[in-house]
Amino acid sequence: MLDKKDKLILDCLQRDASIPVADIADKVGLTVSPCWKRLKRLEEEGYITQRVALLDSEKLGLHLTAFVNIKTQNHSNEWYEAFVSEVSDFAEVIEFFRMAGEFDYMMKVLVRDMAAFDVFYKRLVNSVSGLSEVTSSFAMEKLKNTTYLPLG
Repeated sequence: MLDKKDKLILDCLQRDASIPVADIADKVGLTVSPCWKRLKRLEEEGYITQRVALLDSEKLGLHLTAFVNIKTQNHSNEWYEAFVSEVSDFAEVIEFFRMAGEFDYMMKVLVRDMAAFDVFYKRLVNSVSGLSEVTSSFAMEKLKNTTYLPLG
């Protein structure tokens, strides 16, 4: 169970994962050693899964965001494992979900432009059998993008 200080530590790291432990300790009202121990515990317990740099997709030339919805008639475990493995190898797929509702799967795809999406789409539908419907929607404007999780 997380206490208030644990949540404050996580809050600090969500805002800037490169913040020194001494600065985190100061912000949460701990000395460095107990703060470091809490941080290590949070990592060991899986609350902190990794520390990364967030990159600007526009500056990297990745201008097109597509949301790809997929229906399938095949729901066997073997097909599912092969499908997940195949899609996980596509670098363009930055998020991938199994869904409840009208579609079985949804992926968020990030590419340079429509031509690059077309290459991705053809690779997807030719590498995975059993897809009964593939529908794509394209983002016109990014209104909110965050990795910050509400800690309550």
